[in-house]
Amino acid sequence: MYKELIDALFEQRTLAKESFVDLLKCSDREEKEYLFTLARKQTQQYYGRDIYIRGLIEFSNYCRNDCFYCGIRKSNRNVVRYRLSDEEILGCCAAGYDLGYRTFVLQSGEDPAYTVERIVSIVRSIKSVHPDCAVTLSVGEKSREEYEAYRAAGADRYLLRHETADREQYAKLKPPELSYENRMRCLRDLKDLGFQTGNGFMVGSPYQTAECLAEDLLFTKELEPEMIGIGPFIPHHDTPFRDFPAGSVDLTLLLIGILRLMFPYALIPATTALGTADSAGREKGVLAGANVIMPNLSPVRVRKNYMLYDNKICTGDEAAECRNCLSRRMAAIGYRVAVDRGDCKENTH
Repeated sequence: MYKELIDALFEQRTLAKESFVDLLKCSDREEKEYLFTLARKQTQQYYGRDIYIRGLIEFSNYCRNDCFYCGIRKSNRNVVRYRLSDEEILGCCAAGYDLGYRTFVLQSGEDPAYTVERIVSIVRSIKSVHPDCAVTLSVGEKSREEYEAYRAAGADRYLLRHETADREQYAKLKPPELSYENRMRCLRDLKDLGFQTGNGFMVGSPYQTAECLAEDLLFTKELEPEMIGIGPFIPHHDTPFRDFPAGSVDLTLLLIGILRLMFPYALIPATTALGTADSAGREKGVLAGANVIMPNLSPVRVRKNYMLYDNKICTGDEAAECRNCLSRRMAAIGYRVAVDRGDCKENTH
């Protein structure tokens, strides 16, 4: 039964909502391995056995928002807050460059201290020193004018998970001042402005159903992003969702395989959350169709304070140690860490 759905997805790159709901129930080991084999072939057709590394710099854990699932939500008084200076951010990039990183991902909470002018200045500085590198921003919901300024400064990519494409679930994950409509407006603006755009969602988040996930897949198909990041929901002990169960690793892997068949050309990370939920999660993610890993370049002294969920891995590893470890782990499953920008391949379908 599922093999027919997998074949249809491989041919058509999408399914009807009811068919996605059915496919998400697939639990047979052989049928899942059939999906993963097709997914690996799709990835290798576009990218070979290269795994792209992105140097993640978590430069501020201040956030003006109060999302119910997030460990750095503004009402969490137990977070030790920090902000990196512009010089510290550039220092992280310099250290990463020496280790072979050619993409830097600047991520933060929605921190008003980093004005549009300041972000523009940081992006320009990075591009001036490292013109062969890509700069990715992940700083939340902004106006179209702010996104335009980032793009004009040289930012290449932007990550903004839509979190859920189901309006009712969205309202249960976010406080009332954050709207589904604005989130979607942001994503469409980013695409329209020429960013390589990344969206994504949590797997197993509170109140999520198979129908919600099918909506996520259909919305992602409509958006046609260049990057898609998913990972299992992991609760944080200082949030209203502390008692909800963690999301399923197996379902996350199934969804990575599904997304790879839908988007053969996309950049799909094996996320830190996947590696946190399963010690071999990143390897399993690659074998399910992922082709990006995002090690942390932030100063070790602040990493434990950027805790979106509990038990996040690699908070104590030095950048060089982490880079070498990942190279060994990818080699062990037949892949290699690539030293280049790793741009999204053109959609040739």
